Amino acid sequence: MFKNKRLLSMLIAFIMVLGIMIVPSKTFAEDENVKLTVIGTTDIHANIYNYSYEDREDVDNLGMAKIYTIVQKIREENPNTLLIDNGDTIQGTILSDDLYNTKLELKHPVIDVMNFMKYDSMTLGNHEFNFGLDMVKKIEEEANFPILAANATYKKDGSCLVKPYVIKEVAGIKVGILGITNPNIPRWDGPKVTELDFATPVDTVKKHIGEMKSEGADIIIISSHIGYEEEYEGSGDGAALIAESFPEVAAILAGHAHVTENHKVGNTLIGAAKNAGEQVVRFDFELAKKNDAWTIVDSEVSVIDVKEYEASKELKEYAKEYHENTLDFIDEVIGEVVEDFAPPSEIPGIPEAQIKDTGVIDLINDVQLKYTGADVAGAALFSQNSNLRKGDVTYANIFEIYKYPNTLIGIEVTGAELKAYMEWSANYYNTFTPGDINLSFNPNIRGYNYDMFQGIDYKVDVSKPAGERIVDVKFKGEILKDTDKIKLGINNYRYGGLKSMGIISGEPYFESDPKSLRAYIADYIRENTPISPKVDNNWEIIGADFSHPLREYLIGEIEAGRLELPVSEDGRSYNAKAINADDMIKQGLIPDDVLKKYGIDTVPVEEPASEPVQEPTTELAIEPTTEPTLEPEQSTSEPASTPEEATKYVVQPGDVLYKIGWKYKMPWQKISEFNKLANPDLIFPNQILLIPSN
Repeated sequence: MFKNKRLLSMLIAFIMVLGIMIVPSKTFAEDENVKLTVIGTTDIHANIYNYSYEDREDVDNLGMAKIYTIVQKIREENPNTLLIDNGDTIQGTILSDDLYNTKLELKHPVIDVMNFMKYDSMTLGNHEFNFGLDMVKKIEEEANFPILAANATYKKDGSCLVKPYVIKEVAGIKVGILGITNPNIPRWDGPKVTELDFATPVDTVKKHIGEMKSEGADIIIISSHIGYEEEYEGSGDGAALIAESFPEVAAILAGHAHVTENHKVGNTLIGAAKNAGEQVVRFDFELAKKNDAWTIVDSEVSVIDVKEYEASKELKEYAKEYHENTLDFIDEVIGEVVEDFAPPSEIPGIPEAQIKDTGVIDLINDVQLKYTGADVAGAALFSQNSNLRKGDVTYANIFEIYKYPNTLIGIEVTGAELKAYMEWSANYYNTFTPGDINLSFNPNIRGYNYDMFQGIDYKVDVSKPAGERIVDVKFKGEILKDTDKIKLGINNYRYGGLKSMGIISGEPYFESDPKSLRAYIADYIRENTPISPKVDNNWEIIGADFSHPLREYLIGEIEAGRLELPVSEDGRSYNAKAINADDMIKQGLIPDDVLKKYGIDTVPVEEPASEPVQEPTTELAIEPTTEPTLEPEQSTSEPASTPEEATKYVVQPGDVLYKIGWKYKMPWQKISEFNKLANPDLIFPNQILLIPSN
């Protein structure tokens, strides 16, 4: 009995000691700081695999499979991790735009993969509205996570289209995630959103932030499909503006602009990533609990490139069926081509389809004319090798002539507007110099930004300066008048660029969105197979004399690889300067026996040919994941004189005046006025601005 009592006493004592040991440990845990991580994705544009369906090859710097590897790694480092997305997620690839987004009855592959990755929220981007409100409701039903957009409300009763926000609890911390979509959606998808109002982000944050706090949110994250600064003056959609207005916001996931952002405005973190899953934004917080309230004691934002990470085999296996269905789709035979549409190049490196009318461009323009009911159409050659080759045609073959998923626009223009558009396009050529053996292209303009036209007869005089090259223009057999009313068929991005530059002014009478122009080309081939190239030679280049006796010899040197066509300094533009035979003679680059063979005994006495004039130009980017309002490129040019009180600033890609004004702590309007900008919404990479003294 005694022994039992003694044993009992010892047991009680042990329990008391153990209790003493446990209690301090529990108290320490309550006082310990908590680390919270929020992973943000933006503008994924339906890139699940690290694969380009257009190019039929793996790509090392994009895709959700790459992102998932990073997500898993971060979750292992810190289980207190949330994964959020801010939109433009379900659109942008052949998998989405040409296949799954056309069939509402099919499970959406992107949402399915997001469920697999265990996303905590997704905000609607502007491209989620491309396919109508039925698609928005479809993805909301399929998602295992909340779809957010606090500023998209029904006009009839003010109710939200989807949830405005969600509050997630992580390690005892209530994280409020407020979703904000782009308020400018009616500019781009007006007919599809007539039921809705889109409030400014600033007003939306003001409306909901108190509500979220009253529901217990300890920390507020804004998941927003907006850029760092306002896209349009007064739109109230800049992430920096929100951070200034609401310092209590811990972080803002921005996007839409497809550029990297990594900032801290006051105590608010702002992060944004490039599109297609090329980058991931990471927000890290350290929080301490004091007086029953969580306080952020440290925070930082970083942007991670996916390029250095392996694609997740687990995710690719999960999404394998979607990927293989897309491959089957693009491999389907849709018609037959009787003969090649693009003729061989006379000079290697100079595609014939950019110096004369060919079947390739005429096919694209014929498609645009047919489905828009237009009078005139304009289209570009997307690559040097664009061609439809003899034999069976698959959907994949269409990529060779139309690489990007642009949509089709029909718009009425005046004769004057059409002529201005044509002159803009003709900036592509360098001015011909006597002695040139070939046409060459302005190095500041990419080949895919040179449009050729159908439905109108014209000549391009390359002996004249830019702006004066389009001559002998006839519409329906008559000289084109400035007052003529003409229906024009073009792609949506060309429309957005021309409109933003003020070259055209009207509104579309036809919009194919979400159906791509590529899909219309496929339809055309199916309906007209077998097809042959048709060339009406409605345009030609004049003002260039290629009768130099050395031309044949120099072309042979190019073919043999002993003479190369110059490229631009950045390497992105080919054939950037003509080969000039007279210059080569003067420089002693032609062997004497060759000169003798071609009857050239003496060096020409005229002055050396001047450098080809590189005409200032405005370039429009035709990219699959760019927004309707494009940021054109322009050749570098400095003002004639610089006031002593001004600072030179070279515009960088992604810059807007608001951002530059922020940098120099002055209103952007002041910079615009000082530089006498005709359109402050249009500034260009490499453009030099003068920043006045503040």
